[in-house]
Amino acid sequence: MKDNPYTLIFGQEPNQVISRKADLMKVTNDFNKVNPTQMIYMITGLRGSGKTVFMTEITEYYEKQDNWIIVELSSESDMLESLASKLSSENSLAHIFKNAKINLSFFGFGFEVNGVAPITNIEVAVTKMLESLKKNNKKVLVTIDEVINNKSMREFASVYQILVRHKLPIYLLMTGLYENINELQNVKNLTFLYRAPRIDLKALSIRDIAVNYQNVLDIKTTDALQMAGYTKGYPFAFQVLGYFTWENDGKYISSLDEYKNYLYDYVYDKIWSEVSAKDKLILYAIAKSESDRIVDIRKVIDIDTNGFNPYKKRLKKRGLINDDTYGRITFILPFFDEYVLESYQL
Repeated sequence: MKDNPYTLIFGQEPNQVISRKADLMKVTNDFNKVNPTQMIYMITGLRGSGKTVFMTEITEYYEKQDNWIIVELSSESDMLESLASKLSSENSLAHIFKNAKINLSFFGFGFEVNGVAPITNIEVAVTKMLESLKKNNKKVLVTIDEVINNKSMREFASVYQILVRHKLPIYLLMTGLYENINELQNVKNLTFLYRAPRIDLKALSIRDIAVNYQNVLDIKTTDALQMAGYTKGYPFAFQVLGYFTWENDGKYISSLDEYKNYLYDYVYDKIWSEVSAKDKLILYAIAKSESDRIVDIRKVIDIDTNGFNPYKKRLKKRGLINDDTYGRITFILPFFDEYVLESYQL
């Protein structure tokens, strides 16, 4: 029996991926310019929206380019020191740093250069390493998955903007939840992050999902379209429904209970725990309303426009609701209305 081609694990690159080619080209076209207008991109979205998978797509593209070095960092570590350490550990770069007489022995990595005093400031070390890489036509792509607003991240970002201002070849790709990215962008001395371009990962094409299900699960076109509709284009839902349908020999209707329960337990419970009591009330009103018209939603809990709009704006920033149609609100996640009605305690 073949292995299940879909995955239930967050962050793991699945065998079945629907590529976001337009977004991919947007990033690579900017980064590949001789004089790039952008050297940083922030990728945002809900849990399960495919942020890590999308970043992996980009890194795999650059791993095939001889002049690019990929460095993955964690915002929980000393990021500048990690950057220097990982660059110095690349065998292909050792001779570049040696010829540039960069002595990193003070930090406990790299090599000692006879007759050259060790560098004792990590910012100076990183700057000299990037200067030497620039002379050798090398570029560095730093990736940070699930950024948070902590001391390490703020220190790294502060130095990063200096490196970019000095026209050094360091590019930055970060993923994060909407609220974490917003919090980081609003740090007072990191205004360059506020201006940094963002890619908000939207829903996948229902048609693309249907084509995948039809080809992989060997089901009829009408069934594939209906099955895809149950995901509402949410990337993690695409994986989960595909997984359980594969396990149930293509019977997607009989997979729906397992599918919903998995989303509830591994995504929606976490989302629900992170929203405020008033946010939950607004979500309840949206789920309870007999229509998606805002005027009807407000009537459910007797709230006026001025009281309603700040919460609507916040829930939209979290990626939970869609208000693209004037005067109307819908949930972005599949079966989230059912979850809210079951979870809300009056």
